[in-house]
Amino acid sequence: MRTLRALGAAGAAALLTASAATAATAAPSPPPAPRPQLTDAAVDKAVAGLDASVADKMRRTGVPGAAVAVVHDDKVVYLKGFGLRRSGESAKVDPDTVFQLASVSKPVTSTVIAGALADPGDWDEPLAGSLPGFALKDPWVTSHVTPADLISHRSGLPDHAGDLLEDLGYDQRYILDHLREEPLSPFRASYAYTNFGFTAAAEAVARDHGVSWQQLSADTLFKPAGMTRTSTEFDAYAKAPDRAWGHVRNPDGTWSPRYVRDADAQTPAGGTSSTIRDMSRWLRLQLGNGTLDGKRIIAADALDRTRVPEIVSQAVTGRGTPQFYGLGWNVSYDGAGRLRLSHSGGFALGANTNVTMLPLERLGIVVLTNGAPVGLADAVALDFFDTAEYGRPTADWMALAGASYEQTFNAGRSETDYAHPPAGAKPARDSAAYTGTYDNPYYGKATVTADDDGALTLALGPKPLRFPLTHYDGDTFSFETTGENAVGRTGVTFADGTLRVEYLDAEHLGTFTRQ
Repeated sequence: MRTLRALGAAGAAALLTASAATAATAAPSPPPAPRPQLTDAAVDKAVAGLDASVADKMRRTGVPGAAVAVVHDDKVVYLKGFGLRRSGESAKVDPDTVFQLASVSKPVTSTVIAGALADPGDWDEPLAGSLPGFALKDPWVTSHVTPADLISHRSGLPDHAGDLLEDLGYDQRYILDHLREEPLSPFRASYAYTNFGFTAAAEAVARDHGVSWQQLSADTLFKPAGMTRTSTEFDAYAKAPDRAWGHVRNPDGTWSPRYVRDADAQTPAGGTSSTIRDMSRWLRLQLGNGTLDGKRIIAADALDRTRVPEIVSQAVTGRGTPQFYGLGWNVSYDGAGRLRLSHSGGFALGANTNVTMLPLERLGIVVLTNGAPVGLADAVALDFFDTAEYGRPTADWMALAGASYEQTFNAGRSETDYAHPPAGAKPARDSAAYTGTYDNPYYGKATVTADDDGALTLALGPKPLRFPLTHYDGDTFSFETTGENAVGRTGVTFADGTLRVEYLDAEHLGTFTRQ
């Protein structure tokens, strides 16, 4: 999910958690023993403003549908759907409409693991041998890496390791087996958000319990919590009669359901689907320290472990304090010393979600949308908490969150304008100089073929995906990338029996050797 990179995978939280009201007076450390500060009247005011807040942001962005839930003092005080499940149709979003959660799957997953591990200390037991075929580049790290390391993104794997393999069509087993090719940064001393490192940990826990991830999730959380329409399998979302279709924004500002995002390969990290009603039950469980409707579902100390900072994810936030990542949660502390937990989710192919809560206040919000990230979900949550704490939003969070996502989308684009060859561009050689089969230990096989007119096509991935090549200059061509991590046009350069794919080469893994 490339859309989360610049935001530390906690969405706008990493950049925007500090409201304007506290930005200038950050405390160097949280004060001891904070106490609840929000009155019922303050929360009621924030809840009363949600209808207008969501409607305004949907109008400004054009996002077709959304659903919002608020929990306070173990009560669902707000539960509502907005807009359409699918643009151009009449079916409306309701509290039982199924949405893809994207990376809000992560705190749901950490809840499952907290319930599955008998002792919070089990998070720190090496998972070596639990997941056949899984290894990292350094054998010592492989033998010592724990679920906590992988879930908190401190394993040393590079940012979003494995995501491009998923885009090319490789399955979970192939991707996890090939993470060993990725270079590592310092173990437990560096933060880099990795969906497939996270996935490896969850799958290892499930294997240790002798069940699939879906079964472990259902037995540990979904069934006991009455989350009857929540699943970790794409097929369940795709077949739900009341589901929100993912939408992307067109150049004219309208939205279309052009793509379908199947996240089964990384399901613990991004593949959960749910309704706002089910998510309100999960939020009650979280704010109830593991109890729901008088029943203990997750041990309180197990949940507490997920909320402890494990690694610094951002050295300095907007209010001058560090941002942390815990076990599936973005962890921060506000000016009053209160723990604040949050996570955002985003699919460039059509989803944006947010969960934010103040456990001390027993207050939380979940926002689900069926549009690619433009900041709506994050802004609704930020406005809500500002209103509860200060009586009004302290900034135009919609504009700030939207700009952050736009910056992230543009970050991976090539600096070369492949649509306009340079003056005096050299001609390409005969197509036979480029055609053939090329191998790569990470990305597998690539083939280059030519049609009767000499036009080249690059094929990548197991299926494979085919990309027509456009000549740029000399032995350099380009093609339009596709999928969740698409970055526009990217370069393909042939040299000395190799081809290098620019957007696959961020970690120097993108060179293929001709056979």
